[in-house]
Amino acid sequence: MPFSSPLPPCLGEPSERWPLPLALPATALVSVDFDPARLHAADFEACGIAPIRGVAKRQTEYLAGRLCARQALLRLTGLPGVPALGEDRAPQWPAGVVGSITHGAGLAAALVGHAGNWRGLGLDTETLLPAERALRLAEQILTPAERRHLPGRTPEAQAWLTSLTFSLKESLFKALYPLVRRRFYFEHAELLDWSPAGQARLRLLEGLGPEWPAGSLLEGQFACEGERLLTLVAIPAEKPGR
Repeated sequence: MPFSSPLPPCLGEPSERWPLPLALPATALVSVDFDPARLHAADFEACGIAPIRGVAKRQTEYLAGRLCARQALLRLTGLPGVPALGEDRAPQWPAGVVGSITHGAGLAAALVGHAGNWRGLGLDTETLLPAERALRLAEQILTPAERRHLPGRTPEAQAWLTSLTFSLKESLFKALYPLVRRRFYFEHAELLDWSPAGQARLRLLEGLGPEWPAGSLLEGQFACEGERLLTLVAIPAEKPGR
């Protein structure tokens, strides 16, 4: 079942536009805007999605994210499945598929790809941190090496870089966790470099098993539209060398 027609009032028009600088082969991306203030109790049933408990924001972002996932799976495989919640709260994707769901700042998106092409996909959206909050969070989010990039920048530029680092590490976790089944945190990876074109490299500072030793490098990309940041870490089926 694709997106319902008409969509419930809490959802905008879905988009399959690729907003990031580098398109990925053998993937499908779907996004939609959502508004928790317009959620109605019947929206889950109308969309064919099992309801969840929670406040309106949590329910709406879940509904929007699962609808995006269903449409993305339909585009990729021809079968519109809805990923269930695992015991670890991670989406459970069909065999042969990897994927990621994100929601925040009124946007939900899902990215899915063929497992023969991609081992892991991590997608994250964030609202850019205000300068004062970014300053308070920098020590929690950034490693000492990352903090050395901040001096000399304006408060707004420091907040942008802190937001970017936060989001890329969130995407890194989403991409790697299904492979390593170990939780890791902000201090266990660092952003090495990034380009104005929207490309980035990250490095693990802690080993996550024999296949992912400390020093492993991973590629990321990002796009910023207004106050909304979107990041992606994609792990090819053939993992690059260190």
